[in-house]
Amino acid sequence: MTYRIQGLAPEPFRPLFRMNDDELRAHRAVRVVASGSGEPCRVSLRDAEAGEQLILVNHISQEADTPFRATHAIYVREKAEAAPAFEDELPLLLDRRNISLRAFDRDGMMVGAVLASAGQGDEAIRTLLKRPEVDEIHAHTQALGCFLARIERN
Repeated sequence: MTYRIQGLAPEPFRPLFRMNDDELRAHRAVRVVASGSGEPCRVSLRDAEAGEQLILVNHISQEADTPFRATHAIYVREKAEAAPAFEDELPLLLDRRNISLRAFDRDGMMVGAVLASAGQGDEAIRTLLKRPEVDEIHAHTQALGCFLARIERN
């Protein structure tokens, strides 16, 4: 099975960087400075470098009206541009982490999940996509459960 990964569009997040702290709180967001210890940007699909400005914001990653509707914190880099599409390969941001992969059907119901060690994500994705009911896969950090990326059938 082939797959495609694309970061989130940057446009919805750009206004957050012009907001003051009170305005950010009203949007369930805070301004942070990257420590360089692996803050993953969901727009550019790369880790922020130490000193970069980030917004940590609540994001709905699974919008289906099911028990699996999901929302969690994500980082967005201030200077993030849209990531290139990754076809049949993982961006380094996913490949070097232990990740949780959650498979969903067309109705947004979870139909499977696996944990993949660093370097094993591609194989785990392909295994999940062999199942015909799997429509898309969501990658999350293994320890904290933060949404990383949506993986779609190609």
